[in-house]
Amino acid sequence: MADSSLNPFLRAQQAFKEAVETLNLEPAVYELLRQPLRFFEVAVPFIRDDGTLQVFTGYRAHHNDALGPTKGGLRFHPDVNADEVKALSMWMTVKCALLGLPYGGGKGGIACDPEQLSELELERLSREYIRSIASVIGPDKDIPAPDVSTNPQIMAWMVDEYSRIRGENTFGMITGKPLVIGGSAGRVEATGRGLLLAVREMARQINIDFTQSRVAIQGFGNVGSVAALAATELGARVVSVSDKEGGIFNPDGLDIKDVLAYKQVHRNVTGYPQSEPIANADVLELPVDILIPAALENVITADNAGRIRARIVGEGANGPTTEEADNILFEKGVMVVPDILANAGGVTVSYFEWVQNQMRFYWTEEEVFRRLEEMMGAAIEAMHDMHEHYGVSLRRAAYLVAVDRIAQAMRVRGWLR
Repeated sequence: MADSSLNPFLRAQQAFKEAVETLNLEPAVYELLRQPLRFFEVAVPFIRDDGTLQVFTGYRAHHNDALGPTKGGLRFHPDVNADEVKALSMWMTVKCALLGLPYGGGKGGIACDPEQLSELELERLSREYIRSIASVIGPDKDIPAPDVSTNPQIMAWMVDEYSRIRGENTFGMITGKPLVIGGSAGRVEATGRGLLLAVREMARQINIDFTQSRVAIQGFGNVGSVAALAATELGARVVSVSDKEGGIFNPDGLDIKDVLAYKQVHRNVTGYPQSEPIANADVLELPVDILIPAALENVITADNAGRIRARIVGEGANGPTTEEADNILFEKGVMVVPDILANAGGVTVSYFEWVQNQMRFYWTEEEVFRRLEEMMGAAIEAMHDMHEHYGVSLRRAAYLVAVDRIAQAMRVRGWLR
């Protein structure tokens, strides 16, 4: 896969290269950022319920640890591969540096289909994976977290296995755990709430009164629904939401708590009585102040970008805007808060979880959200300042902020000459 538009690893390399060149940094910065400092590929053998042995391939990448131990999720999916893991670790480096977290980027996973595994098989596989990488992870080395098809229960099995290997409870070696064994209050809501806080801060940066804003949200899962609730709590009017079955629209605003109750019974939002139906694609083109694509990737393309009427697009999903669409929106003056920041609430509260584990002192949900708001606000301000200074999109500005901070750390540590 030589085409950089298809290979995430090559795309990540290109983004780092552009940032280094824009900042006029020494070439050695790019050489240190163009690939992970360490990459591990491991065999993960485990016993199936029928007694047979199966071996999956597992991965873990440490992209750059100039700012601190590496941090990033673990995904279980058939398509997990080396280039994907490397690219995701590089994007995690950017995300952590942009948020001011004392971490570098890490990522990992197993190429498997978890839907084909029983619960006992999933537990055995999770424990075997931790055994295979135990020497290269830990609270001061590399801290995993949930990602695609992994969850707090899997994190609990993993922290238990690591603690058995160490002979002591080491809850800080992984985040996204259940509350009862060191998880953080607010972790489930972190991504959606962080997204809304970032969007609100962007509105402030460009002089939009958030309390008078109209909001449309495509995608009403965990991220979209939490963002919708947070929007109404903070004074905005959510006029449209949608899920995979279709959308609903009310120009006077939706009662989000009531919509959630309706979805709990009917499993989707379509047919909600205080609304009119709207197609998923049409949600994107509504005349609103803020649009939040929180469902699928590549929903804003060169075909429909010209019809986007929102002034702010907050990317709740991963990669909802294509590169061509991003350029069109930039030329139109639409502020796209990129996914690399917009959905960084999860890793930020993961950081809070790690801090609480290290201190053995735990915060209330209110304290977690207060600190999250501070960090998201500071990151948006830094990114917007870089956007204005260099006249680039917010996506490119995010890389500039992150690469500048990482380069400073590598320079003072003596990695650059």
